[in-house]
Amino acid sequence: MDIQTLRYFLAIVREENISRAAETAFISQPALSRRMAQLEEELGVQLFERGKRLRLTDAGVTLSKRATEVVEMVEKIKVEFTGGDTVSGIISIGMGGLIASQQMLGYCETFQRQYPQVEFQFFSAMADDIKEKLDTGLLDFGVLLEPVEINRYDYLRFNTQERWGLLMSSENPLAEKTYITPQDLNALPLITSNRYALQKELEHWLQADNVELNIVATYNLINHITTLVARNYASALTIEGATVLLDHSRLTFRPLQPELVMTSVLAWKKTHKSSSTAAKFLQFVKEQL
Repeated sequence: MDIQTLRYFLAIVREENISRAAETAFISQPALSRRMAQLEEELGVQLFERGKRLRLTDAGVTLSKRATEVVEMVEKIKVEFTGGDTVSGIISIGMGGLIASQQMLGYCETFQRQYPQVEFQFFSAMADDIKEKLDTGLLDFGVLLEPVEINRYDYLRFNTQERWGLLMSSENPLAEKTYITPQDLNALPLITSNRYALQKELEHWLQADNVELNIVATYNLINHITTLVARNYASALTIEGATVLLDHSRLTFRPLQPELVMTSVLAWKKTHKSSSTAAKFLQFVKEQL
């Protein structure tokens, strides 16, 4: 197995057709078919369900994920070693819906104006996915809510706070309030984060008021469930940063009272050796914070 075979495999995954994949990869169809047959033989698995449209088997899905990671890593290595003394290359950052993410984008813009040969790659996902890519070296940095595993990551703490609140339909009577209290949530259909640590934070916030949440669904990214919220099917407990880019003509965010706030950090893997460009960017962010 070599990197070019993985590139060919990913071309087939994208095109879902071996003829079109052969054209885009500049290889003949028979040669591409042989390479895939050899790859399946080497791995001892069937990668495709062959028909009018090629579909991935479970093994093919797994290889697609791993092959993508390998190809991205190879491209990242190439870029890091072709810049010479120039501040150039790719800086990859994972971010979720946080106020700190907006702050980070401002830092990236300022840094890139100083060093226009730097390219930023942004990865939007939930914290667990960002951590996975940090651990494998596919991301240089991740913007995460605290707490973070201090045995795995070094980090800088942002000077902004992430406020928890209720995202609801603008037609919801609670939208008229300035703050949302625990009693307001009693028996209210709610959607909340599927992250266990965040659920425990909310439970702790509710302990003194003896209120039980009526959770009808959970989410990993708030964008996926805003249609349900806008229809007044349920309201969502979320952090303010996740609502910045939403349609505020249909949706309203109100913070919780007593206030529930968290802090965010810029994290990177302890054992990961950053490129000189990533290290320079980190020093830049330290100076800003």
